[in-house]
Amino acid sequence: MDHKFTEQIKQWLETPEAERDYAVGALYLLKLSGNQIMYHNIISQIDRRHDFVDYQLQKYYNFRVADLTRAQVVEMEQQVEAIVAEHIPLAAKADEQPKGKRADHDALPDDIKAKYVENLSILQRMRELHLRLRSLSLDSATCPDSERYPFLKELISLDKKLHANWEAYDTYVIGQSDKVKGKTTSRKKSPRHS
Repeated sequence: MDHKFTEQIKQWLETPEAERDYAVGALYLLKLSGNQIMYHNIISQIDRRHDFVDYQLQKYYNFRVADLTRAQVVEMEQQVEAIVAEHIPLAAKADEQPKGKRADHDALPDDIKAKYVENLSILQRMRELHLRLRSLSLDSATCPDSERYPFLKELISLDKKLHANWEAYDTYVIGQSDKVKGKTTSRKKSPRHS
C-alpha cells in the first residue's frame, strides 16, 4: 500500500472543512476507485458534493488503515470468485443478448421493469470491479488486503442487490393486489440468474 498516499488522505481529512480543496479530494477518490464517471459528476457539481467526497474519502481511509485479518479477505475472495464465475460472463454479453427477460415484460409496472435494466448496470459494474481486482493482483503480487477489501465488499454487495432485483422481477404477478405482490410465488427461476 502507498503509505504516503494514505497520509495525504489523512491530512486532507484533518484539514478544517472550510479549508479543504474538494477538487483534490475528488482526484483522490478517482485514484482510489478508478471511477471516472463518479469523478466527472463530482467535479461538475463540486459545491454540492462536499458531503459525498468527505464520506467516500473517510470510508477509503478507514479501509486502508483497518487491521483486516488475512482470513477475512481470503473468505471474501472465495465468495467473489464464485460470484464472478456465475455473473461476469453474463456482464460481457449483457448488451449483445439480454437474458431472462419475461415474455410479459412490457406489461410490467415501470418500477419492476427498472429492476431488469438496473441489473444490466449492476452486472457491468461488477465486471469493472472484477477487472480492478485483477489489476491490483497483477500490479503487485503482495497487494495488501486493505486495498482489495473495498472492491471485494462492493462486489458482494452488488451481488446481493442483483439477486434481490431478480427475485422481485421474477416473482411479480401482474394483476394481483399489493398484498399479494409482496409474496413470492412458486415460479421457477431460470438458471441464468439463480
